[in-house]
Amino acid sequence: MTPHKTADSQAVAPATPGFSPTEATLLSVLGAVSICHLINDMMQSLLPSIYPILKSSFHLNYAQIGLITFTFQITASLLQPFIGHFTDRRPVPWSLPIGMACTLIGLVMLAYAPSFGLLLIAGSLFGVGSAIFHPESSRVARMASGGKHGFAQSFFQVGGNTGTAVGPLLATAIILPVGQRGVLWFTLFALLGIAILMWVGRWYKERLDHLRTRKAAHHHHDPLPRRQVLFALGILMLLVFSKYFYIASLTSYYTFYLISRFHISVASSQFHLFLLFGAIAAGTLIGGPVGDRIGRKLVIWVSILGALPFTLLLPYANLFWTSVLSVFIGVIIASAFSAILVYAQELVPGRIGMISGLFFGFAFGMGGIGAAVLGVLADHTSIDYVYHLCAYLPAIGLLTGLLPNIEPHARKRHR
Repeated sequence: MTPHKTADSQAVAPATPGFSPTEATLLSVLGAVSICHLINDMMQSLLPSIYPILKSSFHLNYAQIGLITFTFQITASLLQPFIGHFTDRRPVPWSLPIGMACTLIGLVMLAYAPSFGLLLIAGSLFGVGSAIFHPESSRVARMASGGKHGFAQSFFQVGGNTGTAVGPLLATAIILPVGQRGVLWFTLFALLGIAILMWVGRWYKERLDHLRTRKAAHHHHDPLPRRQVLFALGILMLLVFSKYFYIASLTSYYTFYLISRFHISVASSQFHLFLLFGAIAAGTLIGGPVGDRIGRKLVIWVSILGALPFTLLLPYANLFWTSVLSVFIGVIIASAFSAILVYAQELVPGRIGMISGLFFGFAFGMGGIGAAVLGVLADHTSIDYVYHLCAYLPAIGLLTGLLPNIEPHARKRHR
């Protein structure tokens, strides 16, 4: 990787006279982007939540439902790294409210769409909104971290996890009784998000303006040779693959697994799913700060490989221990992503947007592909077989041993 100087590459430099954001200001900015992450992911979770309504209204088959999901996810996955790369070179503070506005337009189109084709366009707008929001808001979270990069990413991510969890609940309470037009109520959340992100955009612009006027240039050099950097990024991608394929087996098929194996009610399965989502949110929040203290690589070791004993036991456990093991798995495996993302950002300094977009997009894509592949596998075998097979995925965490130790390089850059 060649040295590359950008406005963003200076964003992690210590504050200097002329622009000294207080800790309260940084926390306000970090809280704002986390709330908007909640709003963004909550609105995106509405799409699959109302599939039963759309299937009935438009007489859709399962292939068409799958195409809506594919359109949304492939748009978000492919655009994110390109948008991140572009904004690394030319930061656009006002892109954040623009991204939320794209989602707002998608919501309105979803509420009034008279045809399947317009449903696909609405889904693609959701994807565009996500592709703009995630890399830029992740950059802002890092800028507002005060040097606690792991904590900032975890705090930012838990907002998204919360939004994903509450979205289906709100959809059930608000949209299902009304029908397709009930989606319009969520435009109020989108407008709130736009207002908050306009304030964040002003802070972001002031920060960038200050950095551009600084006399001392800060050049970031990659801590490792290009080949080693690419190899390490490849390892991180495999770790993200293992994490999100396994998470897909939990979030998409956990209730079906519980009902099939233990013959519990739908309401009871939803309670267990709620516990699982809570565990995932807790793990997300824990992983970043722990990485700040003990190092990202150790957290990656524990969060991927550490889940293996629990995943191997899960297919053989009774209902009580299935619930307990699922909570442990959720907490442990969810702590990985913040550590992986910050490690990658340190691996390629000065390319925060591109790296954030690449990993958010890849994680998003792996979750979608994982759900689809595991669904086909379950149709041809059984849901129990899926959990027996996926139990071995965390073993990919052994590859963490091949990652270089870049912590001394990172600490040296931030002194």
